[in-house]
Amino acid sequence: MKKNLGQNFLIDKNIAILEVKQANIESDDTVLEIGPGLGILTKLLAEKAKRVIAIEIDENLINKLKKTLPENVDLIHEDALNIDFETLPKFNKIVSNLPYQISSPITFKFLDYDFESAILIYQKEFAERLVAKPGSKNYSRLSVGIYYKSTCKIIRTISKTCFKPQPKVDSSMVKIIPRKSPPFNVINEKFFFELTKNLFNYRRKKINSILNNLYRLGLKSVPYLENRVEELSPMQIGMLSDSLFKMLKTNS
Repeated sequence: MKKNLGQNFLIDKNIAILEVKQANIESDDTVLEIGPGLGILTKLLAEKAKRVIAIEIDENLINKLKKTLPENVDLIHEDALNIDFETLPKFNKIVSNLPYQISSPITFKFLDYDFESAILIYQKEFAERLVAKPGSKNYSRLSVGIYYKSTCKIIRTISKTCFKPQPKVDSSMVKIIPRKSPPFNVINEKFFFELTKNLFNYRRKKINSILNNLYRLGLKSVPYLENRVEELSPMQIGMLSDSLFKMLKTNS
């Protein structure tokens, strides 16, 4: 186990069984797993699925897993953040116990790929940010982005005692289903996500103050200037984004 890789291995087989059940794995499914670790979940997935693609960054674990995993598991020694999912065999489901430190980038990477559903284990606080509502302490840029791209729900809390070495915090099992289309439309998605990032970087300030510092333009026609971003729903942030984008385009 390498500390810098953020490895906390699942040792409770009952949790792995529940993950497979929640994923509703069928005999024609191809499943992606990030960080198979000791292989507890991998073996259960392989019993149900046609094929499992397991990506592991740790060479020591790769050598151990090669000796124990069944033939329908494709074991890949690679950093999941660097690999192009389009180069892999086509997978339709994702089931993983994710290393905490890659939770955000790997989740958004998943959502750029076409899949049916994912069952993922995250740090509990991170999972709560995924589903947080406007006005709550956990509402964040992450909450907005996940809502825009998917439906997401927490299935259950998982005790830290289910992992070895034992982390300092509990985890949560989460189900994510990508949306076929966003819940609202924005003129420019890139601008919307960049604006969301900038606003949450200064979440305690009023939007008027943040935008004046960013653009130094008259903003009277832009809505929600007297609000803070944590008060706005994702759709309202989208409306703000569209209004600001139009104004900037007119003034360019």
